[in-house]
Amino acid sequence: MNNKTSLDGKLRCFGNGPGKKFYAHYHDQEWGIPSHDDQHLFEMLILEGAQAGLSWETILKRREGYSNAFHNFDVQRVMRMTDEELEALRENPHIIRNRLKIYSVRQNAASFLKIQEEFGSFDAYVWQFVNGRPLINHWEQFKDVPTTTPESNALSKDLKKRGMTFVGSTIIYAYMQAVGMVNDHLTSCWCYRR
Repeated sequence: MNNKTSLDGKLRCFGNGPGKKFYAHYHDQEWGIPSHDDQHLFEMLILEGAQAGLSWETILKRREGYSNAFHNFDVQRVMRMTDEELEALRENPHIIRNRLKIYSVRQNAASFLKIQEEFGSFDAYVWQFVNGRPLINHWEQFKDVPTTTPESNALSKDLKKRGMTFVGSTIIYAYMQAVGMVNDHLTSCWCYRR
């Protein structure tokens, strides 16, 4: 990720250059913006888990494929998916076809529902790890942005304890950035002061 001016004249953390309009849109309209919608929080958990070992750009290009494959991120429907349905997804070219990642979606859905039952919502559960307010950082360069923090370590550990997979601290820190629990827009980015 690099911070430079894009074709529309806006200075962004990422999403610049030709063919990156979808990435710029994600940067401008979603990344670092607090989300309190459980369905969106579940979607991002699925997508961040799928990213493990890959680039976020690779996953964003497949976002619609994931939505179609996993019932528009309806956690109840995902939890009820059969082994046969999950196996069929291993032939789906619109998602990452790693067997462990595919099966983790159903497993994580079951844990997600238990968390909702215990806390009233996943939102209430997850935001407690940042005391209900986004952590606002003031980075000048992406090389200064951490890949894990004490908060991501704590959330990762708790999610694993609750039975989730593909929720290591690095994945969870990226998740926290994606859903706005952490705002890591660089100080030179046009979104920084928003």
